[in-house]
Amino acid sequence: METHELGYFTEENSAEVVSARNKNAESERLKQVMEVVIRKLHEAVKEIEPTQEEWFEAIMFLTKVGHMCDDWRQEYILLSDVLGVSMLVDAVNSRRPTGASENTVLGPFHVGGAPEYEMGHNICLDQKGEDMVVRGRVTDVDGNPLEGVKIDVWQANDDGFYDVQQKGIQPDFNLRGVFTTGADGTYWFRAVRPKNYSIPDDGPVADLLHRLGRHTYRPAHLHYIVSKEGFDDLTTHIFDPDDEYINSDAVFGVKESLIAEFKRVDDPARSKEVGFDGPYWDVEFDFVLAPKEA
Repeated sequence: METHELGYFTEENSAEVVSARNKNAESERLKQVMEVVIRKLHEAVKEIEPTQEEWFEAIMFLTKVGHMCDDWRQEYILLSDVLGVSMLVDAVNSRRPTGASENTVLGPFHVGGAPEYEMGHNICLDQKGEDMVVRGRVTDVDGNPLEGVKIDVWQANDDGFYDVQQKGIQPDFNLRGVFTTGADGTYWFRAVRPKNYSIPDDGPVADLLHRLGRHTYRPAHLHYIVSKEGFDDLTTHIFDPDDEYINSDAVFGVKESLIAEFKRVDDPARSKEVGFDGPYWDVEFDFVLAPKEA
């Protein structure tokens, strides 16, 4: 429909007039996406009825978000995270058969090229924190063990920081490692119990959260990318159920199926078996991979 057939721009027909101007978009998909974005944005303005000052404040907020973006920091991704959009996009793109493990957000601190280790290796290189063993099994949706599964794991340290946040303080690749399952599909490695931590709190996104009466914390968790040819890659976390922020994750990454159980082991014999001198935390968590669609 031509713009002139709709008449001139008015409050009532605003979205239709603007969308009609996009009839020559380079792709039908782009035209469709922009039609929805324009319609929803105009609906929001009509419902909220912002003052000129409020709209300018919104524009300046987005400007500040852009100014915080560089090669090491992506404030727009953070904004997407705290509004729940990152998790929603992931959910839309990660629909899986019943019983398959669920995805959650990747997070900004994954690093490629982490060392590959034999099962049981301790990925904590500075020996700081409470000792922990993480173990489990990887199967397909029918319960068959999967061999040759690559398990890429990483976590924050006992102070709530990733190694890339503390260059010169933590060793490179501290609390990172890659493991590969054998014929029985099992995995295990040693680490330290993770702690909760704040998302970056020095920018406009954190300021917005504070103004909304929200905190900036993520509950304690471990990151995983679990992958095998022929199956959907699984990007996920496992969470500590006893963390004070388990029900209020700043980026909405917690799912009930991803909550693990952290059991304290005080048996000296068991500690010796896994290479520790004292008590440790035992975490068992299994993963189920979905077949990749044709």
